[in-house]
Amino acid sequence: MLKKIRVILAALCFVAVTLLFLDFSGTLHHWLGWLAKIQFLPAVLALNLVVIIALLVLTILFGRIYCSVICPLGVFQDGVANLSRKGKKGKYSYSKEIKWLRYGVWVLFVVAFIAGINALVALLAPYSSWGRIVQNLLAPVWQWCNNLLAAIAERRDSYAFYTKDVWLKSLPTFIVALVSLIVVVILAWRNGRTYCNTICPVGTTLSFFSRFAMFRPVIDASKCKSCHVCEKKCKASCIDIDGGKKIDYSRCVDCFNCLDNCKFGALKYRFAWGRKSESPEAAPADKTRRAFLIGSAITLGGAAIPARAQTDEDAPVEIQGEGGFADIIPKVAPKRSMEITPFGSESVEAFYKHCTACQLCVSVCPNDVLRPSKNFSHLMQPEMSFERGYCRPECVKCSEVCPTGAILKITPEEKTQWKVGTASIQTMLCLVENGEVEECGNCSRHCPVGAIHMVRKDREDGKRVMVPSVEEELCIGCGACENLCPARPISAITVNGYQIHHKA
Repeated sequence: MLKKIRVILAALCFVAVTLLFLDFSGTLHHWLGWLAKIQFLPAVLALNLVVIIALLVLTILFGRIYCSVICPLGVFQDGVANLSRKGKKGKYSYSKEIKWLRYGVWVLFVVAFIAGINALVALLAPYSSWGRIVQNLLAPVWQWCNNLLAAIAERRDSYAFYTKDVWLKSLPTFIVALVSLIVVVILAWRNGRTYCNTICPVGTTLSFFSRFAMFRPVIDASKCKSCHVCEKKCKASCIDIDGGKKIDYSRCVDCFNCLDNCKFGALKYRFAWGRKSESPEAAPADKTRRAFLIGSAITLGGAAIPARAQTDEDAPVEIQGEGGFADIIPKVAPKRSMEITPFGSESVEAFYKHCTACQLCVSVCPNDVLRPSKNFSHLMQPEMSFERGYCRPECVKCSEVCPTGAILKITPEEKTQWKVGTASIQTMLCLVENGEVEECGNCSRHCPVGAIHMVRKDREDGKRVMVPSVEEELCIGCGACENLCPARPISAITVNGYQIHHKA
């Protein structure tokens, strides 16, 4: 019964979290967004003490339930492991804990977290890894299916679906997601929960607490016949029958496979507070008091020190041709003096300090403004660019879905008073300035806050040539001018971000 309950809850959580990354409309976040906020690393980055304490108490009471029910990457590994071992009698065998690798990765993660090496933190975090896998590998397939339905609906004069552009937002992030998926699948296919118990820093952190769990599987040595069935069914490879009928609770993920398969009733999930071993023959427990205290301090500690942000040039993108006469040259991202982070992020530093690079905001951005950065200092963390669209003042979807507080929740009214950057004119690229056209004014007409005015290029010139001028006090950095500027491949207006965002 315990296993059935766990499987049902795990399946529900896994499907719901995955749908959060697939739902580009952002509709499901109103009902299921809390599932992203109860993931361990987002809760730590958001300093959400209620969630952090709740997860630690849950672990102390029942063991690593988080890993087997709430974590989507952990549940995914269970699915892969079940497929690989279906129909096989002998599944797993006990393996010793690889301490140097397990705790080495954990120390590396903690150091990177404190030092603000965000790329490494994002790479190792399980929730972030699953978000990138879904966003980069599954979401395109989901969107292609949506576009097929939209085409069918359009032929029937229905607008139940609308098309969504499918494009590669970041090649480095795509490669990282693909490699992560391959590594996780291979490890799960061969040895079940190896990734969770050897690489995952969240699993290691929770292991400091799970070894003291009040309720856990316990082996009754008097009933055990040493048939090894429980050991063969343990996907965490943490049951050692020949070594003293013991269970390594730091690696046990409470899948309850062992309970379900013991024919002699030797395994029970029961209250075991203070027990150091399962039987008189079992080896004494590890002396991990110091590791336990260190894990507590790190888990409940403050936010990390961020890395200094840098800029990087985006790659050219392909866009559909407009009209029927000639292809439009695709736009290329300009080199910015400072990257632009979303409206609602208080500063570049604060944003990258709290962002876990889960790609949730990227998945719901309807204007294709957000995309993963290629800059190593904040690789895979989102930044704004305007080759495909601009940040519309009425859209605040990214602020509604961010689980870590990197993007504060704001209203459309507050957004128009939030300054994330300012536009600057690149005179040599302006079509009017260089004489390619006599008049334009596209940037001025489409500025939603009226920050761009057309002024006379030369008061003594009788032609009255009008060129754009930016009123920086009004500009909020939405990118409408840069996106709609007809100059190609680089716009004549470049939006540069503010290090610290301003509120009017």
